[in-house]
Amino acid sequence: MFLELDGRGPLYDQLTRALKGSILDGRITAGTQLPPTRELAEELELSRTTVLAAYEQLRAEGFIDGRVGSGSYVSDLQAKPATHHADTTAPPPTRYAQRAREVTNWEIARVHRGLRYNLQYGNPSINPALNNAWGRELSRAAAYTRLNVNEVAGLSALRKQTCDYLARRRGVQAEPDDILIVSGTQQAIELTTRVLLNEGDRVVLEEPHYFSAHQALIAHGADLIAVPTDDEGLICSDLPTQSPRLIYVTPSHHFPTGAVMSLPRRAELLRYATQHQCWILEDDYDGEFRYDAHPLAALRALDETDRVIYVGTFSKVMFGGLRLGYMVLPAALRADFLNAKYLSDIACPIIEQAALAHFMEDGGFERHLRLARKELKARRDVLIAGLKEHARDRVEIGDTPAGMHLVVWLRNNDPAHCEALIAYAHENGLGLYPMSPLYLHAPPRQGLLLGYCGLSLAELREAMKLFGHCLDHFENT
Repeated sequence: MFLELDGRGPLYDQLTRALKGSILDGRITAGTQLPPTRELAEELELSRTTVLAAYEQLRAEGFIDGRVGSGSYVSDLQAKPATHHADTTAPPPTRYAQRAREVTNWEIARVHRGLRYNLQYGNPSINPALNNAWGRELSRAAAYTRLNVNEVAGLSALRKQTCDYLARRRGVQAEPDDILIVSGTQQAIELTTRVLLNEGDRVVLEEPHYFSAHQALIAHGADLIAVPTDDEGLICSDLPTQSPRLIYVTPSHHFPTGAVMSLPRRAELLRYATQHQCWILEDDYDGEFRYDAHPLAALRALDETDRVIYVGTFSKVMFGGLRLGYMVLPAALRADFLNAKYLSDIACPIIEQAALAHFMEDGGFERHLRLARKELKARRDVLIAGLKEHARDRVEIGDTPAGMHLVVWLRNNDPAHCEALIAYAHENGLGLYPMSPLYLHAPPRQGLLLGYCGLSLAELREAMKLFGHCLDHFENT
């Protein structure tokens, strides 16, 4: 049975939607017997529990009937599939919706879905011990939290713990009133666009840059100015003479190259923001994970004129489904950001905030960070060793003393070669991701962004063997 899952939400929801769509559009007709749950589970490589849950949901909604000893059959819904006319048109979207259609590419994360070795960036490592600890924290929070309280800025206990953590780990001095709890970095970027930008406002973006920030800014109608980076981060001498409204940077660990902005550059950037009366959005997306050097103070820690909006995330260091992050706001912008947050979703979920606050207060968060840092360093070291052994001098490994990914630059600088390499790797079960989508303009050389959180040490070793095989293939053809 051909069914395509859309990748949104739990697997049983995806399967339910896929089956429902096939029934409604007539591909599965009334009276058809659905495959046994065990058989469909094996065919789709899902658990039988997932298939059972989908069947139960369809049965509850009347799409299928269960017959004892016989199986599940599609109901006669007495409805004809909708007829689509070629001349049917939807109302024109807003300018925002039109721009979002043009820049949002959901397929990036789905291109290599299902491959044995997928080096996708963005998924935090999974710590099995965290599941039990987090379950206990959620149970405790559910029992002791006032469920009718929604603080727009975020739970006061979590904001206090965030302040303590930032002072200790990132050198940022803040009060709880400076903190806004958000549902991850992406909402922080989105709120910033709402508060600070009108259509056509100029925004400086690092080149290369974080793709989701680029998408959010373009969708909002910003006029993007790409400023190049080097081994010391953003090249401040290339900042525009005409004042931008906002500068988006990742100074502690540039995404994606891993460069750390030097102290002279940081001072120069802060002077520029003060002189040009513009704002800096500092995205400290993985500042917790440094392996070969001491933690760095954030750019915000050097800011004496209150021009830096600092963004951090709990989701990246805990697990992606947590969807909690935080912002440290300049005093002049607090009220506007609170208004934007309220109009967006009122507040973040209270139980998760309470659970995280206690997890941090009890020391569990720091223990998790120590374990995660140790595990990620081991994975990074294995990946680098594998590249040196199997890729050898055919790639240049970027200097990445931090984070959850690294960049390798291909010696063969032909874009067609990079594209063919990625396609061949996919055919052989290896997911590789190009650097080119992370540039506004054509990149000066071809590279790959390799995430190492999603694979075990053994899998990373095998992935690098396979990568070497792929490079061998193109060398010998």
